[in-house]
Amino acid sequence: MTLPTLLVLDADPPPRLGRLTGRARVLHTDDEGLAALLPEADVLLVWDFRSRAVRDAWPGKGPRPAWVHTASAGVDHLMCPELAASGTVVTNARGVFDQPVAEYVAALVLAAAKDLPRTVEFQRNRVWRHRETRRVAGTRACVVGSGPIGRAVAATLKALGVTPALVGRVPRTGVHGPADLDRLIARADWVIAAAPLTDRTRGMFDAHRFGVMQPSAVFVNVGRGELVDEPALAEALRRRWIAGAALDVFTTEPLPADSPLWDLPGLLVSPHMSGDTAGWRDELGAQFVELYERWAAGRGLVNVVDKKRGYVPGH
Repeated sequence: MTLPTLLVLDADPPPRLGRLTGRARVLHTDDEGLAALLPEADVLLVWDFRSRAVRDAWPGKGPRPAWVHTASAGVDHLMCPELAASGTVVTNARGVFDQPVAEYVAALVLAAAKDLPRTVEFQRNRVWRHRETRRVAGTRACVVGSGPIGRAVAATLKALGVTPALVGRVPRTGVHGPADLDRLIARADWVIAAAPLTDRTRGMFDAHRFGVMQPSAVFVNVGRGELVDEPALAEALRRRWIAGAALDVFTTEPLPADSPLWDLPGLLVSPHMSGDTAGWRDELGAQFVELYERWAAGRGLVNVVDKKRGYVPGH
């Protein structure tokens, strides 16, 4: 019996795929070798979810994998017109990052409300400075992105006494539509970006949106860097149109050392780590193995991405 060929676009450390021994012919590649090996693959595992090599290699000659899985929630790094138009099934890591990201957002909200960054700074400089801080309970949040991550963020903030409003692509019970966004962010204390990157969401947080927000509002982005017009955010912080911001994702990653974002007043920078808790890579590997077993048995895959929309529908 000929084993299916599984091609892994690697990152360090590589995935643990021991359960697939004897059940798949596993090949490993980096960005440079991907194009040459794609025609051999029945399945492609994009373990290096920061790589954009799939977008470059996919339009080449030869057959293409029947199934592509990315070890990430977003799929913008691999989608290209040729892949979107193909019969290839694309799945993502939906479900792995929901609660970790929600906890991270809650930590950022609490840190901003309780002025923890300045407390650390004052301690480092041996300064005793009493201040008053904000109460979190009773505040409002606008969570943009109604998928599993956005819903987990809303539920976690609600547990802190925050009143959350979810905004999604299509209005439905419990979810506001895009037409309500300006109205909701205008009265929100916390504006959380957790949307997928699509043509509709790219650059959605621009000078207009930051101008609509309250001067006391804090903006948090745990979605994709390209959701934000970064120069517009920088201007909003310098002019104190908003009270502060926390970015875990950026248009360019890693964030260059000479980026002006590092020195902006009121901006907390973190290196795309909001969903990465201890053992997260093992969870991603185990999720893929379970999906592979479904695929090999001829059962329907879950976490199937709508390639035109750029996310898993139904949320």
